[in-house]
Amino acid sequence: MSSSPRPRPLPWLAPGETLPAPEQAWGAGDPVPGLLAAGGSLDVHSLLQAYGRGIFPWFSDDQPILWWSPDPRMVLQTARFRLHRSLARTLRRFSISPRCQIRFDHAFESVIQACSQVPRDGQAGTWILPDMIEAYLKLHRAGHAHSVETWIDGELVGGLYCVGIGRAVFGESMFALRPDASKIALAALVAFCRSHGVVQIDCQQNTSHLASLGAAEMPRAAFLSQVGHDVQQPGPQWLFEPVYWKTLLTARPTSTTT
Repeated sequence: MSSSPRPRPLPWLAPGETLPAPEQAWGAGDPVPGLLAAGGSLDVHSLLQAYGRGIFPWFSDDQPILWWSPDPRMVLQTARFRLHRSLARTLRRFSISPRCQIRFDHAFESVIQACSQVPRDGQAGTWILPDMIEAYLKLHRAGHAHSVETWIDGELVGGLYCVGIGRAVFGESMFALRPDASKIALAALVAFCRSHGVVQIDCQQNTSHLASLGAAEMPRAAFLSQVGHDVQQPGPQWLFEPVYWKTLLTARPTSTTT
């Protein structure tokens, strides 16, 4: 009886060692599709090198640092953001209320701490571990990790954090303490991106929630090509202006009420 072929060995990296090419990630016939390497470090230089090549870290507390480059890649094309009628109504009320505000980078640490309490799809516990929090705080201080925050009555009620390199934006995680608070933050990020020529937001992995908002899978090669172009472009100033809402609210919303 013939045995199944053994998977390619997974590269183990020393701290600071360069990651393999994204195309070398395990594929459909391997134990964990999309897994590229293990080890290395989460310093600012390593994270910028990784994201600039379409690679991201994701691991649990009983694992080493794991690096991923899935194929296909879940991506939200900002022009295809699905603004459902109910969310459009919420955004219109939010955008004109003096009680409501979108802030960027006002409370990054609070946002990532809140996100760390939200399990990722398919996981029982958090993946945003203390080492990850510290790494992204350093990336934030270096100007490449950003929070998009939903504030109501002076209270942080939801938001998300992402990585930005040039005009490449990589979404990480979001949270909500009130209904639609994370959707409002995502809509604000889309409005900001549209206003500054950012054509896509990386969503990393396929979820039904992201798909309902217009995200879709795209081949890794096409994703990497776009990232390679976007990271070379001058990045926007990460500041939200209320006028950005017009890029969403002047378009016809999706007819469904969900």
